[in-house]
Amino acid sequence: MGRRIGALAICLAVLAWGQTKKPYEPLIGEPARGLRGAVAGGTGFATEAGLRLYHEGGNAVDAGVAAVFAAAVSEFSHFGFGGECPILIRTKDGKIHAIAGVGTMPKLATAEFFRHRRLQPGEVRRVAPGGERQFIPVAGLMPALVPGMVDAVLVALKEFGTKSAAEVLQPAIELADGMPLDEMRARSIARSREFFQLWPTSYRVFLGDGRLKRPGDIFRQPDLARTMRAMAAAEEKALAAGKSRKEAIDAVRDYFYRGEIARKIDAFMRDNGGLLRYEDMAAFRLEPESPVSTTYRGYRVFKCGFWTQSPVMLQILNIIEGYDLRAMGHNSADYIHHIVEAMKLAYADRDTYYADPKFVHVPGATLLSKEYAAERRKLIGPQASLEFRPGRIGDPPGKHPSEYDIERIPIDDALMAHDTTCVNAIDKDGIMFSATPSGAWMPPVIAGDTGIPLTQRAQSFLLAEGHPNELAGGKRPRITLSPTIVTRDGRPFLALSTPGGDNQDQALLQLMLNVIEFGMGTQRAMEAPRFQSRHLVSSFDNHAMNPGDLRIDER
Repeated sequence: MGRRIGALAICLAVLAWGQTKKPYEPLIGEPARGLRGAVAGGTGFATEAGLRLYHEGGNAVDAGVAAVFAAAVSEFSHFGFGGECPILIRTKDGKIHAIAGVGTMPKLATAEFFRHRRLQPGEVRRVAPGGERQFIPVAGLMPALVPGMVDAVLVALKEFGTKSAAEVLQPAIELADGMPLDEMRARSIARSREFFQLWPTSYRVFLGDGRLKRPGDIFRQPDLARTMRAMAAAEEKALAAGKSRKEAIDAVRDYFYRGEIARKIDAFMRDNGGLLRYEDMAAFRLEPESPVSTTYRGYRVFKCGFWTQSPVMLQILNIIEGYDLRAMGHNSADYIHHIVEAMKLAYADRDTYYADPKFVHVPGATLLSKEYAAERRKLIGPQASLEFRPGRIGDPPGKHPSEYDIERIPIDDALMAHDTTCVNAIDKDGIMFSATPSGAWMPPVIAGDTGIPLTQRAQSFLLAEGHPNELAGGKRPRITLSPTIVTRDGRPFLALSTPGGDNQDQALLQLMLNVIEFGMGTQRAMEAPRFQSRHLVSSFDNHAMNPGDLRIDER
């Protein structure tokens, strides 16, 4: 009971490319330690919700789920109730489970539909962009998927938690009843106000009295609070009818995906020309699945599957394991060069082969093999490559997006200011929870009177004909969200996730190397300077490509 849990639950902040004169400053933050456990989140509201569940006797999964729900209410600039939440969980017996918390595209959607559909006001800019076609909107109703977060966290709670849905929802309900706005959330509302003029339900939530919110103002979301209370009531009704804890949590899932909420979302979509239907919601059902993993210097690193970019970190680790990174020196020119070149190779594979495995064959065994990594390592020379070089797997081999004719148009800055958050937890029994909640960010469309912001994640699909990640009804886009669990000799070592879009696995990789290769404590490892390669196909921004683009934290 007295075993100390120290700084094992980690969330990274967004990369800041600031300057400082000293190579390494004193620590900015203090490592978090506790006797019952630790929880890390994007804001104090999320971490307080998680800690509350620990104090109420919950485990790391209970704490993590409560933190995710609280984040969905309080971090609406980055993540909302209708968004995504991939999860990794380590149970007390040492088994690792993944939950694919990303929804599917409505069955009515086709790539051909979007190739010929004209963009509407608010979908890439405030005004109509001239009727361009061949684009997936980045805002509005059209990029909405089935909400994935709710089912993901309820599955986690049902299978691996100990508390009721009502207990983990309670902190979020209290936040929806009223919370003080911080500067970030106030700025996000101000930046989005012109788009809310297009979407009355969103205007009512964020600008109901017509006045911009200021930091310190109390922000209330009564519709969302009512939705969450109704979810808790569905559980209470099931328990009163003699159902078990797990059956009662399933009743909450059914209320959301097959009951009143699904019907309200369907009606709102039909009334406003959207594609998402009750049938899409009712067909959505998540279950725990096996993660993918690799070994690195005696550690085992677990990631979610190829429906997200997660395995790209494993590919990079397999490549760089062949180098003596310590001898190169931390963040030396040689060190950065070899890691960045490995990143380029792995991301080229990501952009060529990764997609929803339920729709296409992903050559995962090859991509994650040590033998394949050894062959890829041979491509790294003393000079930086400016080419996209995916591996040649299959007959015919995969086709990189740079080989397709992908059109691009400017996107309004307010629609490019989205982000992600993170939640990680570990408890005294070694149970670990790592999640990357995202989507339904500002500015979202609110689904009628549910208070639920709808996700915009369909923008991560491609319209490139025949590409594995080509948009299709019922399919999941290949996303960037990438929780991570690391063990050593089967014992807990790290639970970590981060915002950052395509950069997530680059940042997580560097933190892990700082700890494993250079012996840094977790707080030091998190605060150390990092670098970011943009030599990849963006999962956003009309899939922009920036060959050779490298950003370095100038510390």
